[in-house]
Order: sequence, then C-alpha cells, then structure tokens
Amino acid sequence: MEARLQKWGNSAGVRIPSSILKSLNIKTNDILNIEQEEDKIVISIPKKKKISLEERFKNYHTNNLAKDFSWDEPMGKEIW
Repeated sequence: MEARLQKWGNSAGVRIPSSILKSLNIKTNDILNIEQEEDKIVISIPKKKKISLEERFKNYHTNNLAKDFSWDEPMGKEIW
C-alpha cells in the first residue's frame, strides 16, 4: 500500500488507513514506536511494561493521606 507524506505543521505525516488501525486495535492518541531500520521506517505498538504492586507504591508516603475524612451517616441504600 502506498501513502503520501504530507506537511503537518512544522513536521510531516502519513495517514494510516482505518482498516489497519482497527485490525491492530490502535486508537487516536495511542503511543507508537517509530524507528529507522536502514532504508525503512518501522512503526510498532510498544509492549506494555507490567508494573508490580511494589513498584506502584514505591514512591507512596503515608503523609499523602487526606487529613479531613469522615464516614458520615448512610444517606441512601449504603450498608455500613
């Protein structure tokens, strides 16, 4: 398939057909990797890094908790 390189602001862009986007489950604003391999431009979907629970809480400190917190009385169908 051929595509035309077009001016896009100070850069240039190529439109990717919606059929390809749908088949790869790529949506607008998704992050893609763009690399040059010799005379080719390779666009790929980055592999999602799995982050452990320990890594997620690495920078968490208990002083981040809200100071004013109240459970209040139930106001509907809540069960306490």
